[in-house]
Amino acid sequence: MPEPASDKQHSYKYSLVYIVNDERVIGYDNAEGKGDHRHYGKTEKPYKFKGIDRLLEDFYNDIEQYKRGIKL
Repeated sequence: MPEPASDKQHSYKYSLVYIVNDERVIGYDNAEGKGDHRHYGKTEKPYKFKGIDRLLEDFYNDIEQYKRGIKL
C-alpha cells in the first residue's frame, strides 16, 4: 500500500509493478524528480494522480487489458 511522503504534492509515494517473465510490463510510480508516471513496457508516460483508489483501478485495468492482448 502507498505510504505518505512529504516530498510529493499529493503526499504519497508509490510504486506498482506487473511483471511477466521477469520483465516489467506495466508500472506506475512517482520516482524522485520524475513525478507521477506510468510504464508500458519500455515506454514511459505522465500519469495524472487522482487518488489512491483511482491509481489502483487504473493499474488493475491496464493489467486486464494486457491479459486480453489489448495494446496499451
